[in-house]
Amino acid sequence: MIEIFRNPNYNFIGNRRWAYLLSGLITLIGIVSLATQGLRYDIDFTGGTLVQVRFEKIPTVADIRRALSRIGMGEAIIQEFGSTNEFILRAPLTAASSEELTKKVEKALADEPGLGKAEIRRVEFVGPQVGKELQWQAIYAVFFGLIGILLYIALRFDLKGGVAAVVAVFHDVIVCLGALSIMHREFSLPVLAALLTIIGYSVNDTIVAYDRLRENRGKTSARGRPFADQMNDAVNQTLSRTVLTALTVFFSTAILLFFGGKTLEDFAFVLFVGVITGTYSTTYVAAALVVDWTLYVEGRTGVRKKTVAKAGEARKIT
Repeated sequence: MIEIFRNPNYNFIGNRRWAYLLSGLITLIGIVSLATQGLRYDIDFTGGTLVQVRFEKIPTVADIRRALSRIGMGEAIIQEFGSTNEFILRAPLTAASSEELTKKVEKALADEPGLGKAEIRRVEFVGPQVGKELQWQAIYAVFFGLIGILLYIALRFDLKGGVAAVVAVFHDVIVCLGALSIMHREFSLPVLAALLTIIGYSVNDTIVAYDRLRENRGKTSARGRPFADQMNDAVNQTLSRTVLTALTVFFSTAILLFFGGKTLEDFAFVLFVGVITGTYSTTYVAAALVVDWTLYVEGRTGVRKKTVAKAGEARKIT
């Protein structure tokens, strides 16, 4: 096995209070952006028609909008797509079929003298019912994914680990969605797939750390050691594996993001952000929450034992 750290002994768990502050700040920024700006949904979720057009010469948005205004599409969203002479036109739902709308758009663009020759490269149409169904299916996919993770980790390890892992995954999802909102990127089906991928990636790292913790607790040398130290040892012992995995995914997603083209950009962006926050949350959310929960339970148990002991002594005296 390749190791880039030889016997690391970093105090990850000891610095968890600062990590809580950082996580809270980043999550708060994401939630505020989602509440104020919201997400830009792709037509997969909103319904409508998407037309990808390539022009012979570089047009202006004003010329394109003027041409579309003649057919009642002046409110369409016009976005540059990849190059300066290629655009995406997003039209709201209309009574016309996609074929009729395509012909109207093609004729309107051709009649505008400032645009030159235009080539329709792609047309996508999504009805309103399909869009609403996809929205609910996206919510169900994430919700049932989190429930499955909670049950699996609770059965394999314990309930504390399951709840902490779900909180860590929820943290990753909020950060990724917040990044999409702040950067004004679209939420589409590929982006949903990227989110589900990040959920699986984050949980995988968490399970590796939990598994090492369980192995260590079965050893004689671990008996009597504080639980925080045991968790910190588990994180350090899996550090090489975590970093190697994270760097592999990080470089792959970076290549997709910067060189993969406009179609894959939003998908790669979510993976790019998710691999960073997923690696971080394994230690500073999932592992840290388990430690604090365990310390809280042990503290409460200790208080009960002392109370019972004092009550027993009082009975003997009387």
